[in-house]
Parts: sequence; C-alpha cells; structure tokens
Amino acid sequence: MDREAELQGLEVEGSWSLLAWLASCVMVFGGALPYLPQYQEIQRSHNTEGFSTRVCLVLLIANILRIFFWIGKQFELPLLLQSVVMIVTMLSMLHLCCSIQNSNRVSTKQHHLTDLDFRYFWSWSGFEDYLLFCLAFTVVCALVTLVLLDWVVFVEGLGSLALLFEAMLGLPQLLQNLRNRSTRGMSVNMVLLWAAGDVFKTSYFVVNESPVQFGVCGAVQILMDVSILLQVVYYGQEPRAKSG
Repeated sequence: MDREAELQGLEVEGSWSLLAWLASCVMVFGGALPYLPQYQEIQRSHNTEGFSTRVCLVLLIANILRIFFWIGKQFELPLLLQSVVMIVTMLSMLHLCCSIQNSNRVSTKQHHLTDLDFRYFWSWSGFEDYLLFCLAFTVVCALVTLVLLDWVVFVEGLGSLALLFEAMLGLPQLLQNLRNRSTRGMSVNMVLLWAAGDVFKTSYFVVNESPVQFGVCGAVQILMDVSILLQVVYYGQEPRAKSG
C-alpha cells in the first residue's frame, strides 16, 4: 500500500514537473510569438506604416536592462532566456522593416545614427544603425552596472526601469494608431496574442512569487492591450478621413 502511494506521489510530482517545464517554455518563446503575424503582414503588404518600430525600441531597452537586472538579482532563468529571445526577435523585425522601407524609398536622402540628428532618432535608414545603438546602450549599461552592482537600490531601480519600459510596450503602437487614425497595417492577431501572453505571464509571476515589479508590469500591459483592441473597434482597419 505504501509502495502504491509512493508511486502515485511520483506520478503527481512528474506531472507537475512536466507542466512547470511547459510553462517555462511558453515563457521563453511565447513573448516572441505575437510578432509572427505582424512579420507576415509586413511581408505580405510590403508596407511598414501600420507597425510602430518604436515597439522594438521599447522592448530592446527593456530586455537589455532586464539582463543586467538578472546579473544583480538572479530571478527565474526562463525570464532571462525570454529576454535573449525577445532581443533576437526585435532585431529580426527591424531588419525586415529596414529592408521594406529601403525598397520603397523614393528619396535618396539617408539618415544614420552617426548624423547625431535627434529628429530622426529611431528612423534611420540602415539596420546597422540600430545594431550600433544597441551595442552602445549595452556597453553603457555594462559599465554602470559594473560600478554600482553592490548597491541594492541601483539593482532594484534597474529592475523597475526595465519593467517600466516593458509595461509601455503597447504605447508606441497606441500612438501610431492615433496618428494614423486607423489600425490598418497592424496585425490584430499580434495584439490578441499580446493580451493572451500578458495574462499568462502575469499569472506566472504571481504563482512563482517573482519580484513585485514583474506583476505590476504585467497588469499595466494588459490595460494597454485592451486600449489598443478598443482602437480596433473604434477605428477599424481603414484610414479615417481627417477633420478640417
């Protein structure tokens, strides 16, 4: 009888271990999944106007900061791996957008990071400009973290800053839709997957008792997702006539 109970206990433990492993895999790769339909939409339409590349900026900064936060305060490994996957995903999105924009470009005027013209910040012509920015930002973060790593307030502030940026993920897209007065060119499936992923990961943070910053970030992201979906209902995906 004791042997049977022990076997049942092992089966239950094995089932929970499998579920935990699957949840970790979803955390690592699930954040990148919403960008697949947007990637396909840009390829299909050969147009990037509906997607805000500043979403990539926000996520690149957030995930680079999160990696340095992990160095100071080691949280769950899946969240660290998620940041690596997300950085690769955002660079892939930028590479596609640069290729499409350059092929559609009418003017020969090019804008580069080295021009130091803030008017064209994050509107550069070459993918290498975005890589250079990420490299420079990473080097600065590494130097500052190296100096202040033993200061607890800095480490906690770094985590809060990383998650503040991540919480603002949907804001550039929200503003892009307001400017266009339409959600045309934006993948609704991307936003639906954002919402599903944010609900999942917020639950994951609560169950795994992750640092409080993670839970707050997830809640703000859910509110942002809902706001963008309301834009879809209000604007639709066709351009609206501008008043006046």
